[in-house]
Amino acid sequence: MKPIISFEDFEKVDIRIGTIIEVNDFPKAKKPAYQLTIDFGELGIKKSSAQITQLYAKESLLNRQVTAIINFKPRQIANFISEVLVLGVYNESENVVLLKASEFIKNGEFVK
Repeated sequence: MKPIISFEDFEKVDIRIGTIIEVNDFPKAKKPAYQLTIDFGELGIKKSSAQITQLYAKESLLNRQVTAIINFKPRQIANFISEVLVLGVYNESENVVLLKASEFIKNGEFVK
């Protein structure tokens, strides 16, 4: 278990809903991954590297809504700048299962 944080610490994390509008293979990544382009509405278009190739075909990700942390510092992964962290949970097979809202949410909406 990780250390207990204050509510103020949690409020610093900016978690938003976005829609994947483009998916590309990422052959230069150390572990199998996709390069995602995600629409966050008024917040703009952001890119992310996501190690989700085991459970998700590229075609199934297009137009899919995802939950992401958008206020991390950008991170260079091989020749790609990842701007946001798409959220998921490891299943029993150690594959990432994406977190998503149970209903459609407007892109850019804040997760509380």
